[in-house]
Amino acid sequence: MKIIKHNKIYDGKSKKLYETNDSNILILQFKETMSKCNGKYIKKFVKKDIINNKFSYFIMNLLSKNNVKTHIISLLSENQTLVKNLNMFPIECVMRNYAAGSIVKRLKIKDKSFLKPPVFEIYLKNDDLGDPLINDSHCITFNLISKIHLENIKKIINQVNHILKKLFYKAELILVDFKLEFGLFNNVLTLGDEFSLDSSRIWEKNTFKTMDKDIFRNNLNFDIIRCYQKVAKKIGCDL
Repeated sequence: MKIIKHNKIYDGKSKKLYETNDSNILILQFKETMSKCNGKYIKKFVKKDIINNKFSYFIMNLLSKNNVKTHIISLLSENQTLVKNLNMFPIECVMRNYAAGSIVKRLKIKDKSFLKPPVFEIYLKNDDLGDPLINDSHCITFNLISKIHLENIKKIINQVNHILKKLFYKAELILVDFKLEFGLFNNVLTLGDEFSLDSSRIWEKNTFKTMDKDIFRNNLNFDIIRCYQKVAKKIGCDL
């Protein structure tokens, strides 16, 4: 059956979602825009949508080949991917291998310090509240996700971390941290959303140079698109 784009059902900071003529399939379309400070500052970067779409597809496809269930179906165009229509949980799951960003400010720990074992964090997905940090107890008490699904997410995110740390390390890069979102497809726990340099931190291994969205967040004097392209090329993602 030919997939036909229907109504837009979501318009976020970096992505749009569209219904299709198949209720089980959505079209995920990436944007050229990048935001910081919870969307207060937005800037357009030409080709970012293409890079993030192909980068995310590459990573998700790699994870699928390693027995991680993902929502990815196929690439539709340079900036669009066909994905499964998940019933998403309202939480964001973060895995931290090194200290960077909010955890440094929150806990007053040394920036760029190695975290062993890695730190797993949960955030409530709510822009109006600033995506606050929550814990397992909040998740269960407020019916955000079942205890079983949460425990399985922890197993999956550790598996993902193991796979991707090796991928980036072989490419002379460090996987600092990343955010994942999950949902259910036919009652099966499935990885959704994206994995891109907007939702992860990557440093060059020898210099600790930032190669991700922190270039924009921290007003660093690097060409962010060239950095994104360089990371993609290093891990074997064909743009």
